[in-house]
Amino acid sequence: MSFNMVTRYAHSPEDIKHYDTDKLREEFLMPKIFAPGDILLTYTYNDRMIFGGVTPTDQPLEIALSKELGVDFFLQRRELGLINIGGEGSITIDGTEEPMTTHDGYYVGMGTKHVIFKSNDPANPAKFYVVSTPAHKTYPNKKLPFADALAKPMGDQAHMNKRTIYKYIDASQMDTCQLQMGYTVLEPGSSWNTMPAHTHARRMETYMYFEFAEPDTRVFHFLGEPDETRHIALFNEQAVVNPSWSIHCGVGTTNYAFIWAMCGENQTYDDMDQVPMSELR
Repeated sequence: MSFNMVTRYAHSPEDIKHYDTDKLREEFLMPKIFAPGDILLTYTYNDRMIFGGVTPTDQPLEIALSKELGVDFFLQRRELGLINIGGEGSITIDGTEEPMTTHDGYYVGMGTKHVIFKSNDPANPAKFYVVSTPAHKTYPNKKLPFADALAKPMGDQAHMNKRTIYKYIDASQMDTCQLQMGYTVLEPGSSWNTMPAHTHARRMETYMYFEFAEPDTRVFHFLGEPDETRHIALFNEQAVVNPSWSIHCGVGTTNYAFIWAMCGENQTYDDMDQVPMSELR
């Protein structure tokens, strides 16, 4: 097993006006999320979110951060959300094992000492996408089966944005300190995940795009201030950090899916500032 966590710093809107393509990707893109037998994480200074992939194969894996965070164990002052996008597996939380099939999620509260990730079949490993945010209070651990996710249909075919938002960790159905997390699936024939674009200066967000084929498909994630936009082209199973001051929307050459995760000042999913199309540059 290898373990890797990289750090990405926060940025002023003025900074990215001067970034070329390579620099923009270096600062905001996580190019590899899942590697068999490994844990790959990014620690962003935007609200101190940690996100990445845990891919157990023939041996269980555990995120063992302490020195990096100045604590005794990873979740001493953090909460954790996760969604499995791979094969069947399980997680063991302080000795209690829970099966995790494809698209199942889980919320793990502050103070949990051990979260161990396993795959049932090393040849078809589970792929746990994990997101952790700082916490101030312990809320109950909760399994979040895909079948129970709160489904919110959005968009229409005329605007090429017909999609379903599956809310896993959402204030309308459970308590957390600040983490929100979900899974959005675009229908065939749709390519825009959000347009018109919006911002929510109260919360930052990360996006992990997946469920599209390579090498003939790309998703383009748009970020930046509304009048100074930039884009990042993504392969399957890559993620981007989106600062709170930035727009966030994307378009693909076919339909796709993505996992979004937010944290910040509030947990009001609909708290957003719409950007008129006429203001985009």
